[in-house]
Amino acid sequence: MGGSNSKDNSAADCPVVGQGEVSSCPIPEDQRSIAVYNVYNQRIDSGNAASTSSSLGDVDPRNNMPREANQQPCAGQRQLISTSRLVSNIPKGGTQGTWVYPSPQMFYNSLKRKGKGSDVEEADMEAVVHAHNTMNELTWRRVLEWEALHHDTCVDPKLLRFMGKPHDLSPMARLMGWIGGPMPFDRHDWFVDRCGEEVRYVIDFYFDDDKAGSPEAFTLRVRPAVDTSTAALDRVKMNIYTTFAKYGLPCPITGHASGQFKQPNAEVRTNS
Repeated sequence: MGGSNSKDNSAADCPVVGQGEVSSCPIPEDQRSIAVYNVYNQRIDSGNAASTSSSLGDVDPRNNMPREANQQPCAGQRQLISTSRLVSNIPKGGTQGTWVYPSPQMFYNSLKRKGKGSDVEEADMEAVVHAHNTMNELTWRRVLEWEALHHDTCVDPKLLRFMGKPHDLSPMARLMGWIGGPMPFDRHDWFVDRCGEEVRYVIDFYFDDDKAGSPEAFTLRVRPAVDTSTAALDRVKMNIYTTFAKYGLPCPITGHASGQFKQPNAEVRTNS
């Protein structure tokens, strides 16, 4: 785990139309979530230490994922693949650091284990992992836009855990499919630690074959899951704010002039 960099905490009174400064998170660290999860959605802190005490390569039947990261070349691999990992800008719940991305070798092993690597060459993995990391950074920036709705109570949200659900269509994706819209190629559920409150986000990932090779080929839809009345209200608020901003109207809550919400730096750093 890489150490976290100190950053200025900033949030918007309206997530896309104004900015406000808050000095610190009002929730003490000892009241935040102390659970720590790995990239396989497995709890690895002392609260569930028994679930992680296994040998390298052992598969957890709960999610069919290795209990520990596998950096070894897989069977049939024809050339070496980098095992270097990059440190993300995404703060990790239960820690003072950030999430660390899988190495190209780990990603390759995962594809092979899932039976998805038949058309993937070892030489492709650097580019594949770069695209993966970039999409995750963008996803977190979108999450922060939603979390700005709650800056009065939490200015330091963290990503607690996440889960891939490629075969489970979200209600929105299913509805879009019914009316002839594009279907996502993947879905993730991200669980955010909002200063002690766990909040689930749904992310649908789309790829446009007509734009393959360009940055516009990938798009994503990020929104809080409607698990609570607060999440439902957040969706209504965000729709109002973005609609006003789209037409250059001042924020209906603060009266601030329209403007783009300041995003955090999305540069991915080397894990040294």
